[in-house]
Amino acid sequence: MSSDFETTPDHRCKVIALANQKGGVGKTTTAINLGTGLAAVGKKTLLIDIDPQGNASTGVGVPVSERERSTYNLLSGDCTLFDIVRTTEVPGLSLAPGTVDLSGIDVELVSDPKRSTRLKSALRPTSGPSIQEDFDYILIDCPPSLNLLTLNAMTAADAVLVPLQCEFFALEGLSQLLSTIERVKHSLNPSLVIQGVVLTMYDQRNNLSRQVEDDVREALGDLVYETVIPRNVRLSEAPSHSVPALIYDHLCAGSRAYQALAAELLSQEVNHASAD
Repeated sequence: MSSDFETTPDHRCKVIALANQKGGVGKTTTAINLGTGLAAVGKKTLLIDIDPQGNASTGVGVPVSERERSTYNLLSGDCTLFDIVRTTEVPGLSLAPGTVDLSGIDVELVSDPKRSTRLKSALRPTSGPSIQEDFDYILIDCPPSLNLLTLNAMTAADAVLVPLQCEFFALEGLSQLLSTIERVKHSLNPSLVIQGVVLTMYDQRNNLSRQVEDDVREALGDLVYETVIPRNVRLSEAPSHSVPALIYDHLCAGSRAYQALAAELLSQEVNHASAD
């Protein structure tokens, strides 16, 4: 699952969209803490927030009052990624913040024939430097819907990572998302692949969680990460303190799981590079 963009012979940046049309599945929590986990092992990581709720931006310590320009301005064509990317208090983790203005982008760009490729053009400009030269990983936190913002993310990404809550209708919603990924692959981004599916909000005391895990692994096989993210109070508390859980309490079960997920993703990348 290697990137189709190589900045130098020695550097390759992987762009991963985190997407699920269902809300409350741990998507933003995964984006924040996976990004922090990658940064913690020395991978320069950029988190791009294109969710109008802007929770990923808040979760890494950037309040609304400090988002003078955001991914809304980027997609509107008012600025470049270089203009909006900023460092965070997490060493090695940068942010392109999102704001509520993004909620109107579908309507604003409705007459633009290139509306689905605006984020791709920002990441891979036809001339001049690319922000990808500065990072090892770029994670795009998508809104909980299959709208123009998510379409932009999938068109710009090398791969899609799907956080999947361990609940009854998980597989039903997943089939719709996978169909969308296939449509994007055929029409806008032929190199797009599924990075993997990560099970979230797992309760090992709950028979339903175990049943969902069995069903998902049977249906998708190796696409499902071995690491599962448990239900964990500290994961829920961390956003109210505007820090990733890995900083809020790096020893809690949720933080340890995200550290394991980052390690598994990196191992996955090494294995695919070897196969290539």
